[in-house]
Amino acid sequence: MTNENIVLSFYKYAEIKNTAEAKEWQTELCKSLNLKGRILISKEGINGSVYGTKDNIKNYKEEVRKNNLFSGIEFKEQASENEAFKKLYISIRKEIVHFGYDVNLDNTGKFLAPIEVKSMLDGREDIVLLDIRNDYESKIGKFKDAVTLGIKNFREFPSAVGKIKNLRDKRVVAYCTGGIRCEKATAFLKQNGFEDVSQIQGGILKFAEEFPDTYWEGRCFVFDERIAIDVNRSGHALTRCGLCGNKADNYINCHNMDCDKLFVGCENCIQKFGASCSEKCAQSPNRRKKNTVQLELSEYAQQSF
Repeated sequence: MTNENIVLSFYKYAEIKNTAEAKEWQTELCKSLNLKGRILISKEGINGSVYGTKDNIKNYKEEVRKNNLFSGIEFKEQASENEAFKKLYISIRKEIVHFGYDVNLDNTGKFLAPIEVKSMLDGREDIVLLDIRNDYESKIGKFKDAVTLGIKNFREFPSAVGKIKNLRDKRVVAYCTGGIRCEKATAFLKQNGFEDVSQIQGGILKFAEEFPDTYWEGRCFVFDERIAIDVNRSGHALTRCGLCGNKADNYINCHNMDCDKLFVGCENCIQKFGASCSEKCAQSPNRRKKNTVQLELSEYAQQSF
């Protein structure tokens, strides 16, 4: 069997009565399989992304599914040549994705398989694709003609719903990276007057896996060391380099650690300015040795998939 490295993303809303026990189980399991990553556990469920060899990822999935709480969990895989995580981080949180509002997760939007969504788009049906992710995510990639909200984090979603009141009578199909945010977002929409609300099952990752080079444009932002991934076999950049203005879609943290700005840069400017967002930052002595995602763990907990 191959030892190809895999990034595995997953979540499931389920009642976990003993979160400390669940954390201990996940810690022992991941360490035994030499997996790195981030896993969030709360009384409402589990949310995580782990990185390791294909063989060990396969074993991890088998062990997780043996737990009755997670028997039906959906996993999404991406092959990765680059290390997605540097260590293992497992934490107990109030929410597995921070939203801040109580919603009825038994009343989420209808789940649509990717093939159903593609059929709607192929048939030019009257639907609205709603991107519920953050602005820096949709900036580098989104579904063609999707509505974006310009929010900086998922906690802002409820207040942004006022911007789309005109869509209450429309057929809304929401999407996020893997689906976890959509479950809370669609439940909130239904509680606030949106009658026909659905979501793409498995999110962007699942749709692009089944139908690459169709309706997705650009790259997909991920909350690990890769920052952004190609989910199409071919494509064009939706954004421009913050230094020269040429088309680019590489997200990078400024290597001046006193700045640490997340910016888009083309390959030429990244080399020319030493992976810095400006000439001034390129001269800073307090520099990172290589590119890493500098989103705080609390930020990851708030966003995730």
